[in-house]
Order: sequence, then structure tokens, then C-alpha cells
Amino acid sequence: MKSFDMKTDSFTSHPHGKIPNSRFPLLVHRNAIPGGGAKAVKDRFRQNDWSNNWDYPGVHEYAHFHSTTHECLGCASGWMEFSISVGDTGFSRIRIEAGDVIVMPAGVSHEMTSQSDDIHMCGGYPDGRDWDDIQDAFLSDEDYKRACKRIMMLPIPAQDPVTGQPIAQWHAAPSSVDGGWNDWRSSLDARS
Repeated sequence: MKSFDMKTDSFTSHPHGKIPNSRFPLLVHRNAIPGGGAKAVKDRFRQNDWSNNWDYPGVHEYAHFHSTTHECLGCASGWMEFSISVGDTGFSRIRIEAGDVIVMPAGVSHEMTSQSDDIHMCGGYPDGRDWDDIQDAFLSDEDYKRACKRIMMLPIPAQDPVTGQPIAQWHAAPSSVDGGWNDWRSSLDARS
């Protein structure tokens, strides 16, 4: 299915404060669905079992993350800049355009920071999972621990929302032992 000229950018993150982030990289598939279009984007997501779809003029303009599911965001038209938390070094700004798709691991804080007047985004979730909307500023320590446990229990989706292939970058991600997550988990235990 990769007969188009797609390039993938990868962004890593680490836990910071009450933002869990993820051991899996956030992926941006550039030119994933040439020309974009809401129908084409949602059809591709559904074809690869990323459903519970929505379309809207953008995404939330406040930092939030999901603990119940991973998410894909496809740019159907226009352009958008969004900010993701990468951990101790702060935030990264990423620009996407029509035809680009973001594959967002659960726990990665993100928000739309600017956009074109014609921005139109589509979203989807592996196996049609339901999503939650968490803002770190409103989390108690106990809520944070529960969110982290939900994130760590999520399976890697069976297939990429664009290619339909296994998400190789996520399967190759370091385990929690190798990725420094033991230190992070220890800090969680110290809070209890």
C-alpha cells in the first residue's frame, strides 16, 4: 500500500511532571494521503481499523493527553501547527499540512497552536477505542497514577492507520527497563 511518496518523521518524549508522554515515538507521516480530503482520510483510517472517527476544524487549543487510547490525526485540508511535550526539554512545535497524518501514542501532551482558516482535521482510534481528555494541571497524584497504569496497559495497535502494516517504530521502541522508565515508575511509587 506504500505506492505514494510518504516520508515519516519521528519525535521522542519522556515523562515530565504529570505528563506521562510515551516510550513510543510520535510519528508524522508526510504526504500519507495525497490531496487530503475528509472522506479519503477517514476511509484510510477505517480501512486499517482506526475508527470512532471525527472531523472538525482543528484540535483542542489547550495541552491535553489521552490515557485510554492511542490516536491518529489526519489533516484533511489547510495546515496546522501543534505543540507536543517532549519532557525536560519542554515542547516541540510541528507543522502539518493536507495529506499528513500524526500517529500519537497515548500519554503525549499535544495542542493546536496555530492554523490556516481552512484547517480541517480527522481523528481515529485503534479498534474504535473511546478516548478521554486529560489536562495535567487538573490531575491529582492518584489520578495521575491511574492514567499512567491505563497507558502502560494499552496494546500496540495491530496496524498503522496509514500503511496497514505493523508500526515498526513502536515495536522497536525500548522496553520500560531499557528506556529509563524504571526511574520514572520509581518516582511514581515514591509519591504514594
